[in-house]
Formats: sequence, C-alpha cells, structure tokens
Amino acid sequence: MRVNSFPKNDRTNGWFNVLGEQPAARVFSGESKADWVIVGGGFSGLGAARRLGELRPNDRIVLLEAGRIGENASGRNSGFVIDLPHNFSQEQPEHDLRQIRVNRMAIAWLAELVERHQIRCQWSHRGKVHVAATRQGRKNLEVMAQRLTGLGEANEHWDKARLTAYLGTDYFDYGLFTPGCILMQPAALVTGLARSLPGNVEIYEESAVTGFEDGATKTLETAGGKVTTSQVILATNGWTPAFGFLERQLLTMHTFASLTRPLTTAEQAALGGEGDWGTIPSTLGGTTMRYTRDHRLLIRRSLRYRPDFTITDGDQARILGEHHETFAKRFPMIPDVGFEHTWGGVLCMSRNHVPKCGLLADGVWAAVCQNAVGAAKGTISGRAVAELAAGADTDLVADMTAYEELQRFPPAWITSLAFRARIAHAQLTARKEA
Repeated sequence: MRVNSFPKNDRTNGWFNVLGEQPAARVFSGESKADWVIVGGGFSGLGAARRLGELRPNDRIVLLEAGRIGENASGRNSGFVIDLPHNFSQEQPEHDLRQIRVNRMAIAWLAELVERHQIRCQWSHRGKVHVAATRQGRKNLEVMAQRLTGLGEANEHWDKARLTAYLGTDYFDYGLFTPGCILMQPAALVTGLARSLPGNVEIYEESAVTGFEDGATKTLETAGGKVTTSQVILATNGWTPAFGFLERQLLTMHTFASLTRPLTTAEQAALGGEGDWGTIPSTLGGTTMRYTRDHRLLIRRSLRYRPDFTITDGDQARILGEHHETFAKRFPMIPDVGFEHTWGGVLCMSRNHVPKCGLLADGVWAAVCQNAVGAAKGTISGRAVAELAAGADTDLVADMTAYEELQRFPPAWITSLAFRARIAHAQLTARKEA
C-alpha cells in the first residue's frame, strides 16, 4: 500500500535552529534486510530503538525518520517532562497512580541517559507551576490540588506575591506548584538521545516511508530504496492510520510556539523573577510559557484542528499576532523583545485519553498516542513496546498493556464539528488565560 501521509516539517522549529549547524542527514538508500524496522525518530521511536538494542545486541535495527530528529514533533514541544497525569480518573485512582509510576520511570531513565552520555539539554529538576489569572482558572487548580493530595502527591498553593517573585510577571493571581516535572531543551535532548544509541541501531533521516507491504515478510519503501523485515514498530502517532491501522481512533491537533532571542542583561533585570521556569495554564485555551537557562522566553498557545496536517500562511500570520498579544500582556516591562522563531507541532490524542502500546498485527507493533505528554509517555511507551516485542516479562510491560483499548471517534465530519467547537469555546472562555 502507498503511504501518502507523513510529516513534512517546515524547518521553523526554534529549539532545533538554535542548536547551530547539525551533521548532514544519513538518508536511506538501496535494498537491504533488517531484523527490526522502527518508523519514527521521536521519543517513542528512540526509546524503542535503545531498548531493543540492549535486549537484542546482535540484531540489525533500522530506524526511519521522515524529517530530522530534533526538528520533528518531539523536538517541537515546550520542554517539559511531566510526571503527573493531565487527565485525572475520578473513579479509578489506581489509573492515575499507574500513570505517575510509568512517567517517573521515564524521567529516571532519561535522567540516567543525560548523565551517562553528557547530553547538554538544559536538564533541570525545577518542577512546574500551573497558573491562573481568573476565578474559574483558580477553581480548576483547586480541584486539581484536591486530587493530587488524595493521591499523596506534593503540591503547593502559591499566591500572587509568590508567583510574581518566581516569574517576574505579575499577570497571574494564583498558582499550583508541583515539584516532579523536569524542564529541558527538547531538540537538544532528542538529538543527544539519537547520537548515543547502541551500535546495532542505524538511523536514517529524511527517509519517509512511502510504501508498506504487510505479510510474513514486511517491506517498507522510501524514496531511496526498500528494507524488508519480519518485525516493525510504528512510533508514528497521528500518522499511524496511513499504514492501515487505528482508523478513527487517533485525533491530531496543532499547537504553536514562539521563542525570543536571549534577553540582554538589562532585560533580565527588568523581568526579574528566579529564572529557569515553566508554567502550564489552568484551562484548555490558555498559554504555556518557559523561561530558559539561556534567557529566552517561550509562548505556546493557539490551537488548530487540521486533520490534513495543513497550516496556511494566513494561519501563521494570525498565530504570530496572537503570540505578540500574549507576550505584551505578560511582559510589559520588556516591550522591545521580539520573537526569533515561530513554529507548529502536532499532538496526538485518543478519545479515552489512553495510549496504544502493543501488537497491531502479526509482527507489527505500535507505541503511539501520548495525549500531549510526549516526552515521558513517549519514552516509556517506546521502551515498553520493545520489551514486549522482544519477549521480556517486566513490570513495565504489565503496566503499559493494562490500558483499555482506544475508543473510536465518530465519523470525521462529526468529530471535526465537535472539536472545532470545543476549541472555539475554550478560547472564548479563557481569553484572559490566553
């Protein structure tokens, strides 16, 4: 079958671009055989490749990435490795405890790899602050605090004075701090992970899969050649239906970020605050922010539902305007700081907020759908599917295969109407949080 949908990144990712010149891509060509082929070089694909390389050191493992590792979706997030659930289960707290357990396993694994391989990615155990500028936002965070306390998880209520001292901006009235989150530079992290894989893993970039034939022997075609194998791991998130799997079970959404130049010494003083922080909004339509170790500010907001993955020039212009408006409201003390980079990234979600980690068909495995928490969930999903496919009986496999199956979305036209309406409502009701 032809694979007609694959990532076409636009080279705008600020995190990747500030890394400086990168080695040229190694592009797949010719015809060959591999023991394993992994499609996708994000957190899931890299996690799977590393664990397979450890468990099967004599196997040839080929990883095919459509774009550049670090420029792809995993390098485009806001730079959080989150330990806590985004969506709490009111009736089944054991589901939340399982998610916390596997997220923290991912954090511990990544921390060990960052240390062992000296990956310079601004890795920082700073926690995160959920912030509110409205009464409704505060109510949302108070409910979240109750659930965290019920799970035995540490959390701190911050008033306006504490928030202002921490962030510099006095825009927010209330905050909820949780200490377990890691802050990092995502493009630097994923490129560092890719360069430190076991020696039996071969990475090919700019090598989008354009054809896939299933069977006892599976054939994957790229523009430059083909590779045959008996085992495929799809770490393809929202593009998985293009391979013939999980139709109407995955929903993709674009969100957008802008990154400033480094602040000058005078601008740093004008901003104030403690530096090296990350905030998460109290509502769906709100704004995520980062202040990085190299003194850049990041704004992430502006949701778009584009099931065909198309973003127009008009979209980009409106989004940049929204980001300038948000920045001006929060940081009036540094009005001359502009954005150097603006980019979009694709999130993949399921209707019932669960991932897919397991078998799709004979010899075809999936580690997809991280529901907007890609760094932790993607990493651990990739590790788990590798252990499962290699026949390892681990506690992680038991945890990751305990999730219920993905629920199906309604027909596309209904899903489109419903989700666009939800985004519009969220943005309307969360204007001050945006």
